[in-house]
Amino acid sequence: MVDHIRDELSPHRLSAVEGVLPEVSTQTEALATRSIQRLYMRRWLVAACGLVILAFVVFYGLPALPAAVGFALITASAALLRREGMLRPVRLTPRSVEKQDMSPLLAALLDGLPAPAVLLTARGQVCGFNARAKDYLASLREGQHISAAIRDPGLLDAVSAASSSPQARQIVLFEERVPVERHMEATIAFIAKPGETSPRGPAIFLFLRDLTEQERLDQLRSDFIANASHELRTPLASLLGFIDTLQGAAKNDAAAQQKFLGIMGRQAERMARLIDNLLSLSRVEMRQHLRPQTRVDLHDTIRHVLATMEPLAAASRIELHFAGLGATATVFADRDELVQVFSNLVHNALKYGNSGGNVWVAVTRDRDRFAIAIRDDGPGISTEHLPRLTERFYRANGNGGEKAGTGLGLAIAKHVISRHRGDLKIASEVGHGSTFTVILDAAPALS
Repeated sequence: MVDHIRDELSPHRLSAVEGVLPEVSTQTEALATRSIQRLYMRRWLVAACGLVILAFVVFYGLPALPAAVGFALITASAALLRREGMLRPVRLTPRSVEKQDMSPLLAALLDGLPAPAVLLTARGQVCGFNARAKDYLASLREGQHISAAIRDPGLLDAVSAASSSPQARQIVLFEERVPVERHMEATIAFIAKPGETSPRGPAIFLFLRDLTEQERLDQLRSDFIANASHELRTPLASLLGFIDTLQGAAKNDAAAQQKFLGIMGRQAERMARLIDNLLSLSRVEMRQHLRPQTRVDLHDTIRHVLATMEPLAAASRIELHFAGLGATATVFADRDELVQVFSNLVHNALKYGNSGGNVWVAVTRDRDRFAIAIRDDGPGISTEHLPRLTERFYRANGNGGEKAGTGLGLAIAKHVISRHRGDLKIASEVGHGSTFTVILDAAPALS
C-alpha cells in the first residue's frame, strides 16, 4: 500500500493524478504530500511501536482500546512531526509541472524558429519561449500569465477563446507603443492532443511577427507613388495646355509658337530629369546592401566633376575652388555613383549660390575617414528645413518652381552614401551659405 502511494506521488505520475483528484489549494496539497512521505520514511518507527503495544496486549493483558488509541497517536505523530533535512520540500506549482512537460525536442524547436514564439498552458500561463521572444518582450517570464508581457485586449481574448473552445488558428494584429512603436501580428493555435480538455503542459502556441518594417515600406511606397504622380502631372498638364493652344488660337502665330515651343521643351526636359532620377533612385535602392569593392581616387573623381560643371559656373559667374590633399585619397566606391553625388551637390551649390560668388570643394582626412565638403556663399537654408532635406520630393523653398528641381537629388545622394557606408552632414545658416559634407572610409594602403 505504501509503495503504491509512493509511486502515485512520484513527479512522473503527478499529471495523471491531478486529472482525477478534486481541486485543492497548493498549500493543502503540499501538506498532504509531505505528511504521507514522512509516514513512509518513518515506517520502522511505526512498526516498532506497534510491536511493543502488541506484546503488552498479548503478554501483560493491556486493554485493546487504549492500545489502539496509542497506536493511532504514534502514527499521527510520525506523519506530522517535522524533521528538517530528512526530506526536501515538495512544491507543486504550475511552473514546475510545465517545466517537466517541456521536452528538449520542443525547446530546440522553439529556439530554431526565426521569429518570437511562446508556449502557453490552457490557462494562458507561459511555459516556454525562445530567445527572440525574450528580446521582443523583456517582461516575459515562465509561470506568469501572458498578460504580464502583452496587454492587448484582442490578443488576450484570442488566447482565452483558444483555451476554452479549441478551434482553428486565429490571427490578431496589435500595436505596441512602449518602448518603441511596433506593429505586430500574432498567430494563436491550440496544440494540445485531440480530446484533451484541460492539459497541464503546453496547450497554446503563440507566434509573433513584426510588421513594423513592412508597414513603413508600404507607407513609403504609397507616398512615393503619390509624389511622383504629382510631380509628373504638373509639367504634363503644361505640355497639354500649350499643345491645345498651338492647335487653336496660336495656330498661325509664329512668334507665339516659338515662345510656347521653348516652354514645352523645358517642361519635357524636367519630366525627363524626374524619370531619370526615379530610375537612379530605384537602382541605388536595389543595390543598397552591396558595398562597392573597387578602389577609386577621390581627387580624380572630384576634378572630373568640377570640369563638367565649369560651363554652368561660368554662366552663373561663380568661381569654383578645389583644395585636395598632398597625399592620395583612395576609397572603395562605385565611381559613377560618386560622380552622381558630387555632381548633385556642386550643381546645387551653383544653382542656389549668389551670382558672382564662390563655391569651395575641399578634401580633408581624419584618421581613417575622408571628408569632402562642398560650401557655397548663397542665402543659406532655414534650420527647420535641414532635417528633411534628404526626403524624397522635399524642397526647402516649397514652391516647386523651376529652380527647385525634382526634389530627388539629395535623396539619391543619401542612398548612395549609405550604400558606401558613409555619412552626409548638412550645415547651413541663413545669410551665410551652406556646407554639405560627405564622409567616406579610407581604403587600406596597398602592400
